[in-house]
Amino acid sequence: MSALPDEIWRSIMEIGIETKSLNYKNLCCLSIACRRFRRLAAEDSLWSHILLSDFSSSISDLISSDGDTKIGIGDSNHTSSSTSNGKFKSLYKIRFEKDREKKRLAHRRAVLRIESRIAEHMRKIREIELQSLEEKEKMDKTVAELMSLRRIRQAAVAVNVWQPEIIRSRQREMVQQTNVPVDVRINNLEMELSLCKQQIAGFDKAIQVEEKRRRAAEEELASVKYHPLPDFRNTREQSSGSRIRSKRLKRTLMVND
Repeated sequence: MSALPDEIWRSIMEIGIETKSLNYKNLCCLSIACRRFRRLAAEDSLWSHILLSDFSSSISDLISSDGDTKIGIGDSNHTSSSTSNGKFKSLYKIRFEKDREKKRLAHRRAVLRIESRIAEHMRKIREIELQSLEEKEKMDKTVAELMSLRRIRQAAVAVNVWQPEIIRSRQREMVQQTNVPVDVRINNLEMELSLCKQQIAGFDKAIQVEEKRRRAAEEELASVKYHPLPDFRNTREQSSGSRIRSKRLKRTLMVND
């Protein structure tokens, strides 16, 4: 590796970038391999092309604000000064951080939208369940009144049948306490009972629909939360940990040599 001159290694890196087989991650990995690769991988002629390739839509703003012109791959001025070398790598880092933060915020907004949909489905389910409970209570009262009226109607029929006087008096008393026509009221209650059953069936169907939508939203939320973006709150800790591990690896390699 040391026998090859810098021009050949630079050409290899340029070809890799042109064919998109070498990206910013590969350059960063090369830069920690040795001092020579660290110097070559930081050249503007490489990072300018990666910068334009990855962020072509908004990189013109960064370059114009910096006041410098682009350096393309294949530029003859590879031996730039140390003050200007690494400029495009810094621009790439700035744009990468902005793009990563933009993706993180977009991901967070998507999660919040799905969570709000799940909360709305839960609210509708509770509301429908409350309406169904009220309708069931109404149905129970209707059933109780209907059974009472049916007993009164049976008592009205039994008054005309021979039976002990004490039983007949009780049945006559039940009939006399009724202020409305029994048959008319029974028909109304039967219709009301049928309507209550239809309402409860509709509520149950609506609950099933909302539950299905809620489960679909929860599955979507689970798929959205499985995101390739890491937890950026621990970026510094992760970077410091990776540096420590790389230093330990280099020490181990030096000892083995």
